[in-house]
Amino acid sequence: MPADRRVPSAPGIVPPYLLARIAAVPETRWERAAHAARVTLEVHREYRPAPAADPHIRSAVSSTPAAAREIADAQHREELPGVVVRREGEPPTADAVVDEAYDGLGATASFFRDVYGRAGIDAGGGRLLASVHYGRAYDNAFWNGERMVFGDGDGEVFRGFTGSLSVIAHELAHGVTEDEGGLDYVGQSGALNESLSDVFGVLTEQHARGQTAREASWLIGAEIFTEQVQGMALRSLAQPGTAYDDDVLGRDPQPAHMRDFVVTADDNGGVHINSGIPNKAFHLVATALGGWAWERAGRIWYDTLVSRVLPRTCDFVTFARATIATAAAVYGEVSEETDAVRSAWSGVGVIDGSTG
Repeated sequence: MPADRRVPSAPGIVPPYLLARIAAVPETRWERAAHAARVTLEVHREYRPAPAADPHIRSAVSSTPAAAREIADAQHREELPGVVVRREGEPPTADAVVDEAYDGLGATASFFRDVYGRAGIDAGGGRLLASVHYGRAYDNAFWNGERMVFGDGDGEVFRGFTGSLSVIAHELAHGVTEDEGGLDYVGQSGALNESLSDVFGVLTEQHARGQTAREASWLIGAEIFTEQVQGMALRSLAQPGTAYDDDVLGRDPQPAHMRDFVVTADDNGGVHINSGIPNKAFHLVATALGGWAWERAGRIWYDTLVSRVLPRTCDFVTFARATIATAAAVYGEVSEETDAVRSAWSGVGVIDGSTG
């Protein structure tokens, strides 16, 4: 197979503004991390949004009856896919990173299949592909439209990314969103794109751990920082803006309410920042309903995504109204679920609770 240098269809789990802060660190403190961040940012600078997918076309492998995993080793090159080292059904290897990726892809596929009846990312049983050991000290993980790609991290700020199931599921969920018609990766539609991936990232982790909404951490990437970083994770759906507070990385910039919406040209219009607002809305719905968050709250979000009613330029208000409509259609206009969804969007300032 010829080498593929496709850039991410979304820039990756680590936002460019965070990488920029690390890149600016004096090398006398974090020499390896600063260099790794600069190299990683080069991939971001090459990023171009993926073209709109035709919702009527499935992948060429969509006739496969079940999603089959295939893990390749990029051997520290920035060329894909690399050398295939583990396929579906094969035993564990001597490389923990390969096996973590294999297990994480499997847990994500099991979540979408068992909870929502979805056969693979493309809903047609297409293969689940991943490449590990991408680049040297590469500080990110991303979905490139065809496969998951994992860097090993720099070892000073970031560990490897395969050890976090929420990261793996987040990036694979970008593929689900793309397959269901997509959301333009800019501004509010981009923030919704990121939020949907965060939602399915935490739900996959909760499903794998058997955690209720009350028991769950609601963190994205809790395992990827080293001990040198003052922080719990990349993002918190329960408390946006509190995931980290470090003298070098700065403070988590996510708002949890529209009154704090960040207007910026950076980060594709703040897609990793303002996603905190719909993230908090989902958390409010899930905790209000209680129990397994993937059952009712997650079902409403998933059904809204796959309904194909969302425009690619969808803003927060449009998405809020769509989730309210989904809740009403599934559970009734007068129901605990519809009330919880309406109350949550009102609670984060996206809609007026009296009108919805």
